[in-house]
Amino acid sequence: MGSKKVVNNYGSFDVTFVKGKGSTCWDINGKKYIDFLAGIAVNCLGHNFKPLVKAVSKQAKKQIHICNYFVSDVGVQFAEELLKATGFSGVYFGNSGGEGNEAAIKLARKYGFLNGGAKRHVIYTLESSFHGRTMATLTATGQDKFHPDYFAPYVSGFKTIKPNDWEAIKTAFDDTTAALLIECVQGEGGVNLIDPEWAKAAAKAARDAGAIVMADEVQTGFGRTGALLASDELGFEPEVVSFAKGVAGGIPMGGILFRGKAAGVFKAGDHQSTFAGNPLACAAGLVVLHELQKPGFLDSVKEKGEYIRKEIASWNSPVAGEIRGKGLMIGVDIVQPNSALEIEKELLNAGLLTSTAGANTLRMVPPLNISYKEIDEGLKILKSVLCR
Repeated sequence: MGSKKVVNNYGSFDVTFVKGKGSTCWDINGKKYIDFLAGIAVNCLGHNFKPLVKAVSKQAKKQIHICNYFVSDVGVQFAEELLKATGFSGVYFGNSGGEGNEAAIKLARKYGFLNGGAKRHVIYTLESSFHGRTMATLTATGQDKFHPDYFAPYVSGFKTIKPNDWEAIKTAFDDTTAALLIECVQGEGGVNLIDPEWAKAAAKAARDAGAIVMADEVQTGFGRTGALLASDELGFEPEVVSFAKGVAGGIPMGGILFRGKAAGVFKAGDHQSTFAGNPLACAAGLVVLHELQKPGFLDSVKEKGEYIRKEIASWNSPVAGEIRGKGLMIGVDIVQPNSALEIEKELLNAGLLTSTAGANTLRMVPPLNISYKEIDEGLKILKSVLCR
């Protein structure tokens, strides 16, 4: 297996995949798997999606990369269409969710400095959130298990509040607050939902204290919840949105969108990335954006998610607890003494790809264009394990 030669930082399983089509994958032994994971919400259009393959192949023949001292035609086109679709005024391209959130953090720190001096540097995040693996984004993450002693000292200037806690937002923010960062659905934390009314109230409280408001849409963005951006449905109108994962259908890409008070904060030299916004990724991003904007596509994401959640709930499984989710971002709490990790392994052996999240939650984030035939195949496997 590859993990014998590549450092296994991921706890990878002993499965080697060789191909995929739609929401189905095959391993090196020819075994078939239904994909309810999509590379953890990355392969939003599944595997071997013909328009994406065609666009990437065509762009690879023209140009894969140029340095950011220049711009590419496809990069300009993607930026313009993305801003028009989302209503933001500017975009910074990176390569990953960690990079996107790192850019958001730096923008917030500079904004705070320009609007209150050095004391306005604190960034609030939510308990149970996850924001990345860099030192700053790891510190921003609101889960103690991601803060082992051997990575200390951590970056200063981060505080957390409990999501959906109305009392907490009454006193949390002051003239030291640079930003509030809300993860729109807490994916790694267990697929936890944020109350829209609380999100709007928290955003107002932060703004009243002089801060900007940011949304982490690394996992929720680009159709995952059935909206182009999940923050639109939550209604708190962030000045900054970080994105990654599904934006380019599997080609590495991330970044931030910004507007309002966040516009004009970054100047040349403030934040850069060698590979960011390369023509190959932008060509892929255009395909994704065009698919998401097709009539009925986002509605179908909501409908499929509801179909899956209702089906699981109807089983009355002794193993499945609370079922949460939005669109095709679904979490099923696993009833103790059963382990979500063990359930994940059983499903893998049976031919279904899933993951775990939070304390003991099974997470499913299938491709957004998964067929009902593949959904039903996957649910049949899921039922065989959850109702054993």
